[in-house]
Amino acid sequence: MTDWTGPPPLGVVVDLDDTLYPQAHYLASAAAAVGTAAQQVGLNGASVHAALCAQLAAGSDAGGTIDRALLAAGVPPADLPRYVPALVRAFTSHVPPALAPYPGVEIALRDLAAAAPLGCLTDGDPGIQAAKLTATGLAPLLPIVVVTDAVGGRGARKPHPQGLLTVAERLGAPADRLLVIGDRPGKDVAVAAAVGARAIRIRQGEYAAAPDEPRAWAVTDCFPAAAELALGVLRLGTAVTH
Repeated sequence: MTDWTGPPPLGVVVDLDDTLYPQAHYLASAAAAVGTAAQQVGLNGASVHAALCAQLAAGSDAGGTIDRALLAAGVPPADLPRYVPALVRAFTSHVPPALAPYPGVEIALRDLAAAAPLGCLTDGDPGIQAAKLTATGLAPLLPIVVVTDAVGGRGARKPHPQGLLTVAERLGAPADRLLVIGDRPGKDVAVAAAVGARAIRIRQGEYAAAPDEPRAWAVTDCFPAAAELALGVLRLGTAVTH
């Protein structure tokens, strides 16, 4: 049983990557685009593609991923400046044709939007994140989207509170009265804690096995279950069972 003490939240903030859709699908698509670009500039596109997939699997938000992939594919360090800019452009400008949300996400978002102000807070390059959201088809359900990099650069990425404070302002709710739903304890749960809010952690995607630290108010295995918990406190403000 998960007990909610105090007044119910006045708004819900959701993460994007690995919360609403599987980020691995986007990364696979972008890596293929980089492989094609590598072939066009005279490299072995298949080798670069395979090396980039391996680097992304080891940690998708680490910097210098394409540099490391080229080195792993046998490109001499001295040649990196010749190839990296074009391949980075191929990655950042990639527009995926479609990204299927996790099952039940669309209905869950509609239910949340009917119950309380709803926003999205996501890290990353603004152009990339916008392309992802469009590809999911969920953009019409999320009228307020804040990309932390657009607010304050990489330094504003979660768990820095700046992005969540911006969402709160746009939602018209105090930051500590928001309920955050996301997959990463070190980002989504931590950013909620940074402003005195609470969070629901979803164990799915790249960080499904990450420890529950910091601890969330509740932990679930899918977005619809998280939305059900959120709706319980939004509508009732009483104890919720999960």
